[in-house]
Amino acid sequence: MIPRAAQRTLRRLARGFPVVLLTGPRQSGKTTLATATFPRKPYVSLENPEDRRFATEDPKGFLRRFRNGAVVDEAQHCPELFPYIQTHVDRTGRQGLFVVTGSQNLLLLSRVSQSLAGRAGRVELLPLALRELADAGAAPGDADELLFKGMYPAIHARDVMPAHWYANYVATYLERDVRQLANIQDLMVFQRFLRLCAARTGQILNVASLAADCGVAQGTARAWLSVLQASYLVFLVPPHHQNFGKRLIKSPKLYFHDTGLAANLVGIESPAHLAIRPERPALFETMVVNEFLKRRWNAGLPSHLHFWRDNVGTEIDLVMEQDTRLLPVEVKSGSTVNDEFFSGLRKWIKYAGKRAGAPMLVYGGDETYERSGIRVMSWRSL
Repeated sequence: MIPRAAQRTLRRLARGFPVVLLTGPRQSGKTTLATATFPRKPYVSLENPEDRRFATEDPKGFLRRFRNGAVVDEAQHCPELFPYIQTHVDRTGRQGLFVVTGSQNLLLLSRVSQSLAGRAGRVELLPLALRELADAGAAPGDADELLFKGMYPAIHARDVMPAHWYANYVATYLERDVRQLANIQDLMVFQRFLRLCAARTGQILNVASLAADCGVAQGTARAWLSVLQASYLVFLVPPHHQNFGKRLIKSPKLYFHDTGLAANLVGIESPAHLAIRPERPALFETMVVNEFLKRRWNAGLPSHLHFWRDNVGTEIDLVMEQDTRLLPVEVKSGSTVNDEFFSGLRKWIKYAGKRAGAPMLVYGGDETYERSGIRVMSWRSL
């Protein structure tokens, strides 16, 4: 197992909450992390039909098997169990009793959120962070290889071609998860929608355009986007509200949680193929934004990531609030820094004035240094 940064957070939350909730996309390493962090707890998976039937039909009897708690895997299959977990932990008053995992955002289920209110510490586990790969000596040699492979643990732990693994991942996701979350009649249309979303990663979300290109109603497109978000395939970064006297874009930006999956969906077949594709800058930005998101989520913190863009095209890829300061991050996929890379940051710093924090430029090269008060950071240093 590649050591995960979220492990410390899980242990800390188990000391202060009776239930620890670990969610994230399928195959992100949730089960491995939960069982490695809490090796003495019994393990049960609700993907097992017999255990799921037992938990659904007799939740009290099911929980009597685990008086001292357990790791309950893929708990989205049995939301009826959560009120009984609530009763159990309230009666015992013990911390860290149950570790509950799910490959859907469990807090979107009303019964779960009601039962666990104030009782659950939460970690959202995404695929591997670049720092985790680097610390394990498993980081790819160049950015194109990293973007093509993505960060799912299986890609780095097994002798498997990314194209084969992602094709199976998409098929399994469509067959097992989508039908649980939405009444989708034509999976081929939904798969086209998924590919169109992948082609738009790193772009301002235009639901009307997305729906028209897919041939579905805007309401359907919004519902399907919610399905992708609940399954941790995509996420939205909202625009920052600070206008600095400028008219701002109000739509969010759409990102995939993993560049390898997005690259596979748009038909990229190798790192060399990716290097010449027009999607490369957006995939590079997607990778960088995800790295900042993983830092927050691995620490058990909310996202708090924004972007900033006015109506004349001045844009900052990430704006993060830190106390009273706003920290701007610009992302450029090129490996050679030129003065144009800094133009957006310099404009924004003038607009922000005293609110501007330490600016950062993340780029596709290998050196990290400071230039004119701006920290220039290699993607390798994320």
